Amino acid sequence: MITRKNSNRMDKINEELRKELSIIIDTDLKNPHITGMISVTKVKTSPDLRYARVYISLLNCKNVKETLDGLKSASGFMRTELAKRVNLRYTPELRFEIDDSMEYGARIENILKEIIPNKESE
Repeated sequence: MITRKNSNRMDKINEELRKELSIIIDTDLKNPHITGMISVTKVKTSPDLRYARVYISLLNCKNVKETLDGLKSASGFMRTELAKRVNLRYTPELRFEIDDSMEYGARIENILKEIIPNKESE
């Protein structure tokens, strides 16, 4: 069982990795295959700090698969930059995944907007 103290530490590590990865992707990556605005929404690190699952949200992206492949190919560079910026014993291996929670929330909101006016007219 994970104690609360350990959980707080993991939360701090995840947040620090999220901030640094956002900066690295925004300023340091020069890959032409990575298009659009990329937001790092969440980072989940394994308890042994060997792997980090990075959830990203894409806006105005030409090709989602190409952008995701570009991020995966640049993960070694990003891992090296993270090692320089964040003082951890192990720098986690980065695994990128699309976070579609914002799209899901927008879809729910549109459904609710359609339902609410129908209720008022009855």
